[in-house]
Amino acid sequence: MDRTLAIETTKKVGEKVLLKGWVDSVRDHGGITFIDLRDRSGLVQCVGKGLPRVTPESVVEIAGEVKKRPEKLVNKNLETGVVEIQIKKLKILSLADELPIPIQAKEGEVGATKRFNWRWINLRQEGKRQIFEVWTALEKGFRDYWEQGGYVQVYSPSFMSTASESGAEVFEVKYFERKAFLAQSPQFYKQMAMAAGFEKIFMVGPVFRAELSFTTRHMTEFTGWDFEISFIESHYDVMAEEEKMLVSAFKRVKADVGVDLEIPQIPFPKISMAEAKNKLNKLGIESEKEYDVTPEEEKELSRLIKEETGHDFVFLIDYPKEARPFYHMRHKDNPDLTMSFDLLYKGIEITTGAQREHRIEVLEKQAKEKKMSLDDLKDYLNFFRYGCPPHGGGGIGPGRIVMKILDLPSVKEATFLPRDVKRLKP
Repeated sequence: MDRTLAIETTKKVGEKVLLKGWVDSVRDHGGITFIDLRDRSGLVQCVGKGLPRVTPESVVEIAGEVKKRPEKLVNKNLETGVVEIQIKKLKILSLADELPIPIQAKEGEVGATKRFNWRWINLRQEGKRQIFEVWTALEKGFRDYWEQGGYVQVYSPSFMSTASESGAEVFEVKYFERKAFLAQSPQFYKQMAMAAGFEKIFMVGPVFRAELSFTTRHMTEFTGWDFEISFIESHYDVMAEEEKMLVSAFKRVKADVGVDLEIPQIPFPKISMAEAKNKLNKLGIESEKEYDVTPEEEKELSRLIKEETGHDFVFLIDYPKEARPFYHMRHKDNPDLTMSFDLLYKGIEITTGAQREHRIEVLEKQAKEKKMSLDDLKDYLNFFRYGCPPHGGGGIGPGRIVMKILDLPSVKEATFLPRDVKRLKP
């Protein structure tokens, strides 16, 4: 007999079914045992006599018949509350020990450290699966746009001979008899794809940051989504592409998962760094960073843009050169500013992007300004010596998007197995 999911039982009244799942709860009443069986689709109540002893969270297989509940016994708080399963046979597939943490813990009952120590048990909690359903639908929406737009996916290595960014800490690793670094981003390889003539590419893969940060928005390893496009006129072309990606993704999340999600309107608001600093200064918000914004400034700027435009997104554009890597193109009429942007969503940065500098002589000059070794960058710089088109792109943090869509307290809660300064297990 094929397996039936819990949610499917309401359409099979009077039929024999085979269920498989976890014992969400078990109750004995004078020789009659009630079991709430849980699978990926939900819960269904099962009832039987003379059953073998089971413990909460044991994995079982139940063969039985679907019965319609009497009207007075219908559970309106349960999707399958109009039926129950009369158990004919119960087979224990895996008997569970006493749990180290409760599944449905009250808020604050179990600390985050302990929950992440027992992450696979914590993920059984109601609502946790939805986090990854949103992840899945979000990526499908991005991929829908990439496929329709003629993008191809490329896969880059995580080992690099030199650091890929100038502003973030790197993990140094022993690579046989040499030194290597874990990639802080696939930036160099995205640009290589442009030099190879691919024109439109995207990447999905791990990103590593050796930053001693203990915030709710940082991890030492996370999944990044990257894209790069050729023959652009400016960074505005890159921003326009990401807007369309996000609209596609949000529509897919709303359709597939059914969360209450506002589809953003195009174009997104845009504000220069100089203008943003001026607005924040008028609000009395002092900045610790001259060339960048702090998390507090991001929150306040997003709040202000929401009040002014009703939009949850805002592009913060034209960063000073001091705040950006050497490979960001600079404005022709103001070389102190880069043709770059960050995208904020509900108070947090979710994307960093720019038009890249593709002219080798300018690129070398800007690398020297940043005190970077041209010898260390030799392989990268070679991408631009044999014909490379104007191009740009962005690096997206999907975990932060999921965090904000579901209003989670930390990006770690949106991550299957988070890694931070202190965590390498499980």
